[in-house]
Amino acid sequence: MSNETQVSAPIRDLAGNDVGAYEFDGNDLADRVSKQLLHDTVVMYEANKRQGTFKTKTRSEVAGRKKKMFRQKGTGNARMGTKQSPVRVGGGHAFAKSPRDFSYRLPKKALRIATRMAMLSKFQDGEAIVLDGFKVEGSRTKPIFDMMNATGVAKSSVLLVIADYDLDIWRSARNIPNLWVAPIKELNAYSLLHQRNLLITKEAIDLVREGKLATEESVAG
Repeated sequence: MSNETQVSAPIRDLAGNDVGAYEFDGNDLADRVSKQLLHDTVVMYEANKRQGTFKTKTRSEVAGRKKKMFRQKGTGNARMGTKQSPVRVGGGHAFAKSPRDFSYRLPKKALRIATRMAMLSKFQDGEAIVLDGFKVEGSRTKPIFDMMNATGVAKSSVLLVIADYDLDIWRSARNIPNLWVAPIKELNAYSLLHQRNLLITKEAIDLVREGKLATEESVAG
């Protein structure tokens, strides 16, 4: 294994104890980290979350007569058009806003590569912790909160990546506002970059290195 591409992260149990180090070749995830691609990916996800339901009225949509308010000359007033004029209070907007769709899509291949790059950056920046097994019995928030305290990430935003869907884990984590949970089938670059720290089970990172990420990215949130 090349030292230049080798990355590692501590392996900890649920009590926060170090039980080893998870080392692998960074090329298993990506050959490099492209800041431009990650930027473009985040911008796409943020744009897709915009509602675009804003609306203001043009002068033709404002209620009222289209006749001039008074004659052009002889009244002592400034020249004035209709009540719908944009220069009057209550008039229409000169450049009115209308609903629009901000969403667009980058190529699937680019999104898959961005997800791998985002995960690699977490390991390179020392923001990743590998969990040596993780299971919750029933819907209980305390075990997950205790685990976050034990691993030292409770005061920051956290992404917990698990191998597959687990309803007990999702129900247990939903009361923790700074914690997101994602199975690898829903993992994307946006969720990895949005959260400060990455907690990932050993089983999940093994599957990611084997290339078993989702083929269609989705927005987490």
